[in-house]
Amino acid sequence: MRIDTYGQQIEITPPLRDYVDSKLARLERHFDHRPIELKVQLRVDKPMHCAEATVNLAGGRLLHADASGPDMYAAIDLLADKLDRLLMKHKEKVVDHHRGESPARKGDFA
Repeated sequence: MRIDTYGQQIEITPPLRDYVDSKLARLERHFDHRPIELKVQLRVDKPMHCAEATVNLAGGRLLHADASGPDMYAAIDLLADKLDRLLMKHKEKVVDHHRGESPARKGDFA
């Protein structure tokens, strides 16, 4: 998984970059065999701190989430939770648990 972190009018310090990498590394567990590319933007909209992310999945799908919090670390935590939920929802759609077995799918036309 590749994570690109950049700031809009703020400097991204090494501890902040490491925190983003460690929190968003858990997203890799949803898609082990597919490469995931993340672009994370951090900015300050006073008095709130905002974090946005765009996820490029291997199939050409784009997922986007944003979060804001009283400090940058809280915003990153919220963003990680939102992205986790988005990826789980996407994974369920790909698996499609809603369809059951039918004679038309099996080819059993009696």
